[in-house]
Amino acid sequence: MRVAVLSDIHGNRHALEAVLEDVATTGVTDLWCLGDVVGYGADPNDCVALVAENAALCLAGNHDLAVTGDLSLDDFSRGAALAARWTQEVLDVDGVAFLARLASQGEAGPVGLYHASPRDPVWEYVLSALLAELCFDVQPQRVALVGHSHVALSFVRREGHPATGEKRLAGDVMDLTAGEWLLNPGSVGQPRDGDPRAAWLVLDTEAWRAEWRRTPYDVAGAATAIRQARLPESLAERLEYGQ
Repeated sequence: MRVAVLSDIHGNRHALEAVLEDVATTGVTDLWCLGDVVGYGADPNDCVALVAENAALCLAGNHDLAVTGDLSLDDFSRGAALAARWTQEVLDVDGVAFLARLASQGEAGPVGLYHASPRDPVWEYVLSALLAELCFDVQPQRVALVGHSHVALSFVRREGHPATGEKRLAGDVMDLTAGEWLLNPGSVGQPRDGDPRAAWLVLDTEAWRAEWRRTPYDVAGAATAIRQARLPESLAERLEYGQ
């Protein structure tokens, strides 16, 4: 099975629509979303509707849980909390119901799915080989997918060796046939690795192969939408820089 893996859309309709167009050209059979459909961006209703229509499987991210009231906004930064409150005000009934049905972890055949990490599906940022090592110790699946950090990454632990990892660039392809793996597709709607293009991943669970993809989108349009919604200016500015 060839699957498109998306994460951290964050209400960015412009990015999501561009990625879905790109996904349609790859011949994938399914689409999985690792959570944070909303938060930060100005089009939560459109993003929830598109994910509900296109994703075979979707997780709940911490921002999704904040919007549904399952997490306290006190646990978020000022900008994130303001965006979550605004999203609560504008999200329609169907959108709320969709997010409320989601869990922060799951599995699809032999692949583990976690919004943040196998140790803490809601909050932990897996950004180092040390944290990946700790995740491998509790990860029941040989291959797992995580989001949350907004950085495209891969970590591997081969038999008899400690975990290693590195950032992934557009076009990177990894052979997953041996070892334990933890893969992050990066963020569709708010990348934080210096590349403003929307990030996602194609996973082939038969050939055990992963390919990291980047899709250009209308960054200026997404930023304008944030400003028109009177959300914090920083949420618009950071899109241009991929931070």
